[in-house]
Amino acid sequence: MRSDHTGPERRTLLRVALGLGTATAVHLIAADPASAPARSALAAKTPPTAAAGSPGHVRGRPSPYRLEPMTAHTPPRFGPARPPVRVRPFEHLPEIGHSMVLSFDDGPDPLYTPDILATLREHRVRAMFFVCGEMADGNPDLLREMADDGHVVGNHSWSHPLIPKLSRPAIREELGRTSEVVDRALGAPPLWYRAPYGAWNRNSFEIGAELGMEPMAWTVDTLDWKTPGTGRIVRRVLDGAAPGVVVLSHDAGGDRSQSVAALRRYLPRLLDSGYRITVPRRL
Repeated sequence: MRSDHTGPERRTLLRVALGLGTATAVHLIAADPASAPARSALAAKTPPTAAAGSPGHVRGRPSPYRLEPMTAHTPPRFGPARPPVRVRPFEHLPEIGHSMVLSFDDGPDPLYTPDILATLREHRVRAMFFVCGEMADGNPDLLREMADDGHVVGNHSWSHPLIPKLSRPAIREELGRTSEVVDRALGAPPLWYRAPYGAWNRNSFEIGAELGMEPMAWTVDTLDWKTPGTGRIVRRVLDGAAPGVVVLSHDAGGDRSQSVAALRRYLPRLLDSGYRITVPRRL
């Protein structure tokens, strides 16, 4: 007859499991330990985005959270548990020490993104790129260039809609299609997403978590989309600089020549001030 009582060995296992779960929740975000993109023979075979975490579930594909049979010499895909459903996005990352995160939205754009990538490469720093699916779908080479340089590629929806006005199926379509484009190009779907206009709702938090993504907002908005002038963009970044800050800029969605020029000016000044420009990673 089956016993409903928990024996001492099982109680020990349950305590260990609960402890591991707590550790995962507490140590979710950390700074990427590498201060510059590193390339090796192994890195050439494994997309850098995979190092930040394992793929999440994408609509229309088998869930990576279940063991799948091995085919030839291909190992099965494993993934972490789904992230919790948040009630607000990450806006500030104090856990990353005396570091800052630079992020760029709406691309990739073949006119402006290459210049931004070149500046980041020149200074050997990494950033986050939240891409729109309709832009990423036509520029997979730029996605691969981002990943090859060690940047984090995030999800910024397919067509940049106002998310709270969409139905749940429409939100899933916007996020799911974009994750699929990134997955095709890089071999793994994104682990981070950002709502267009910073407009979140519970449906977006829930669907993002189902797709294995954490929500990322920002601390400092450069307002570069208003094209206020290169000098003003630079001042906004330098005035807002502080440990754990996430800076929002754009590499697409309009004339981004000021954004490109501003990055060339404020990035070396941040580095000279002792800031480490890094990217977050999921532990």
